[in-house]
Amino acid sequence: MPRHGRSTLYLSIFFLLFAVPLFAIHFSLLNLPYFWDELGQFIPTALDLLRDGAWVAHSTLPNIHPPGVEAYLVLWYKLFGYSIPITRVAMLAVAASGLLILFLLSIELSRDAPGVPAFLPPFLMLASPLFYTQSMMAQLDMPAMVFTLLALLFFLRKRYGYAALACVALVLTKETGAVTPAVFFLVLIRRRQFRQASFFLAAPAALGVWLLILHHATGYWMGNPGFAHYNVGYSLNPVRIAVDAVRRLYYIFFAEFRWIGTLAIALTARRLWTYRSNTWIVTSFVFAANLLLVTLFGGAALERYLLPILPIYYIVASIALVLLPRWQSAAAGVGLFAGLVASLFWNPPYPFPYENNYAMVDFVRLQQIAASYVEENLPGSTVATAWPYTAALQHPEYGYVTRPMHVVETNDFHESSIRAIPVAQYDILVEYTRTWAPQSGVIGIGWIRKLLERFYNYEPPISEQQCVALGLIPTVAWQRRGQSIEIFQRKKLLQ
Repeated sequence: MPRHGRSTLYLSIFFLLFAVPLFAIHFSLLNLPYFWDELGQFIPTALDLLRDGAWVAHSTLPNIHPPGVEAYLVLWYKLFGYSIPITRVAMLAVAASGLLILFLLSIELSRDAPGVPAFLPPFLMLASPLFYTQSMMAQLDMPAMVFTLLALLFFLRKRYGYAALACVALVLTKETGAVTPAVFFLVLIRRRQFRQASFFLAAPAALGVWLLILHHATGYWMGNPGFAHYNVGYSLNPVRIAVDAVRRLYYIFFAEFRWIGTLAIALTARRLWTYRSNTWIVTSFVFAANLLLVTLFGGAALERYLLPILPIYYIVASIALVLLPRWQSAAAGVGLFAGLVASLFWNPPYPFPYENNYAMVDFVRLQQIAASYVEENLPGSTVATAWPYTAALQHPEYGYVTRPMHVVETNDFHESSIRAIPVAQYDILVEYTRTWAPQSGVIGIGWIRKLLERFYNYEPPISEQQCVALGLIPTVAWQRRGQSIEIFQRKKLLQ
């Protein structure tokens, strides 16, 4: 068999090695309705492109995010028709490709290490709760991870043209990906390889074209002023930067039992240092630049922003694990893998985004139950609730209802926000747990609570007693692993 044919065969085998378990562990969730930003931003944008050919969203607020992922989904929709399972399968296909690319990058970065550490990172990534949820979701960060790893792999192999093309795809997937070609450009300038460095000007040029299109359509460089304020002005508060830096470092190096890998890195630091090379220097720059960017910008400070560099951590940790004595290596590897799997179902005692683990599924299932109840038992009612549940109730294509419902939207469930809604505008209130903040956890510590209240606008949701004072009677509630959703009705509906 020709060499090219053998390479294709081997790549196909390894792709299936990663894809089969990935699809298997998500099979029961292929019909899962969309979650939060999926139904609030990315699916509406994809459907605008599918139905109207509109590159800038009009059925939801446009923002700076390029439409690369949405364009990819539209290709699937045109081939197979629009459905939630098709969306999930399309994203899982990208994620499976990402695991293969991670494996190839691991080989590139661990050539001098003993044993076969390159096999560990893809399976550690597969066990990671964040990757588990993001790999099936129509969001930007998992595809951004794939193109970041692909660009880095090509760059380390000195295939700069292909690396530049991967960077173009990266910035058209997520705008913050521009930091990666910037690193490559500076590295090549430092090496005085000016012609090759010029290849990486294509990525910012492509992003610039998108920004011109966005500005022409909306009048704003970031799509809308609210997005610009929240993700730039709001996030640049020095206290928030400091808190976010701690949060970023904690998540990468300690959360979800990654402290085991970090301990292995610390114990083998001297031996790891002997493997330093130009390839590792470039990789470190990519890691650090991405980490700095998502620490400074992004009001929500979501952990999914770290997906493009989390695989690099796993490569380092895997090399460190094989450098340990055999029994320590085996115990640490099994412990790390088991800890990651356990963290998929264990919710920490501090606030975290539901999309970080299986809490996302619990959230969606509760909202499904409440939507079915309202649709079957309270037809014709106007529902007051918070975004993005309003979008879920208005659009049957998101998987929650069979026909559009009348809704009134509030930004949150603070008592002041509910009082601000005119009584005549709604019949029922659907309140749900928007933030994981158990009172028995760190939120109960006074100074932490004050910090969140001052710098993150934290405020407890409206209580049942406060709802009753507003003429809202509790009707039915559901709970699931610490989350809840409750329906309140106006007294007049009960009479």
